[in-house]
Amino acid sequence: MVISKLDSQVQMDTSGATILVVDDQPINIQTIYNILNPTYVVLAATSGEDALELCLEKIPDLILLDVLMPDMSGLELCGLLKRDERIRDVPVIFVTSINDQEEESSCWEAGAVDFITKPVNATTLINRIRAHLTIKYQRDILLQLVFVDGLTGVYNRRYFDEHLLKFGNIGSRTTTDTAVLLLDIDSFKLYNDHYGHLKGDEVLRNAANLVKSSLLRPADFVSRYGGEEFAVVLPDTDFEGASEVAERIRSAFFNKNIEHVTSSHRRLTVSIGISTFNVAKKQNMKVVELADANLYEAKSRGRNTVYPDISSNDNKPKASVLN
Repeated sequence: MVISKLDSQVQMDTSGATILVVDDQPINIQTIYNILNPTYVVLAATSGEDALELCLEKIPDLILLDVLMPDMSGLELCGLLKRDERIRDVPVIFVTSINDQEEESSCWEAGAVDFITKPVNATTLINRIRAHLTIKYQRDILLQLVFVDGLTGVYNRRYFDEHLLKFGNIGSRTTTDTAVLLLDIDSFKLYNDHYGHLKGDEVLRNAANLVKSSLLRPADFVSRYGGEEFAVVLPDTDFEGASEVAERIRSAFFNKNIEHVTSSHRRLTVSIGISTFNVAKKQNMKVVELADANLYEAKSRGRNTVYPDISSNDNKPKASVLN
């Protein structure tokens, strides 16, 4: 998104946005693709199941959804999208060949922001998409003011607290698990004392970028938890998967080789505590409480450490906890 100020009005360039087209007829997808390309990045799915999977892999900016499809109708898919906290805010425009009041009412009730009748008029399609993307981007800007940490550019503690609760609610209704990592920059006070607070702020920005670059899925996110602490949320991730991500983050910091002469490692390192909702529940703890306890244990083991390290027998949680 590009924003420029002209004549006291905010102009938004919505080009480059990702549009997911869902239709069981490839010819219809091709028609819309020809209209939208190359202004937008166009993804396609020919079934509701494929569309749902694709949305979780790469969250689109807007969805164009056919109403009548076999197996899972567009109305059913829209209902599923709106019940998932991770993708419920993605605007859905229905594309339908049926034009009656009952059909229109069903589209609105399912959670759509608009609908377009077939055959698609190119000018109408482009203008409807641009209008709803503009609304979405304006909303995103407002949320950024509320939920983004001004120094590091990642989410803040408020965002973490609100969204962690949502993922906990999702887990209570499904068999999936969500992992939480708490990581702390080792000996950060000593770094500030030696190099100064300006360099310390630079380290915090670098740390945020290193964590973000270590997360491979759109649904994963990092928040500045407080001071030199960051929290990572990994939806649909068990303890083993969380351990892999944590080690990737730890290695990224170590291999970056940022000088820290007052640290025992002589470079900037992080310690990370791992938790998941299911593991915490079996230990009668809250997920952040367990992650914090494991972070403390990582610190006590010499820092530059992930705990529990399930690759090591002495660190591995009991089997009853992992199952």
